Amino acid sequence: MDIVILLFQTIFISLSGVMAPGPLTAVTIGEGSKNSNAGALISFGHGIVEFPLIFFIFFGFKSFIETSLFREVVGIIGGMFLFWMGWDMVRSIKNMRVEGIQRKRKPVISGILLSLGNPYFIIWWATVGATLIMRFSNFGFIWFIVFVILHWLCDFLWLYFISFISYRGGSFFGKKFQKGVFLFCGIALFFLGGRFIFDALIKI
Repeated sequence: MDIVILLFQTIFISLSGVMAPGPLTAVTIGEGSKNSNAGALISFGHGIVEFPLIFFIFFGFKSFIETSLFREVVGIIGGMFLFWMGWDMVRSIKNMRVEGIQRKRKPVISGILLSLGNPYFIIWWATVGATLIMRFSNFGFIWFIVFVILHWLCDFLWLYFISFISYRGGSFFGKKFQKGVFLFCGIALFFLGGRFIFDALIKI
């Protein structure tokens, strides 16, 4: 396959993955309402988990992360974490000021924990991601590194864009807009957490 075509495929597939509604998107919207750089910081946390996983697959450990036990454990723990984040977000609404909620959790930490606790993130890399890794490896290690950087840049640009838009919206519409965003994102995290746990339990 021509490398240029593969690069365009990677951009399209990567953006399709990160743009799909999920925990990272919901938390980025919520955090972005008070910090326009939250998306960039969340993407750094996401990368801290993602980079080792990519190399893990590249060097031949795809079969391990595909095991049902691994997926079930990740799903249950991740679902519980999303429930906690959703509750924290909804509970914080009453203490919100126009400029945002002063919470201790850092966006980078959120990016790390959300990535670790998302079984669909693991599944994506064990299937779609692994296929892209295999194709790039045919062109040599340098092109594999290009793939890693390109994929992460797609995550970074999209999450940063989301947080920037959320911040500008919050600044313009004020307190009610921010409360609505946090309520929506909190409910979304409850739903996603329940889905993670349910999907894991029915496979036991």
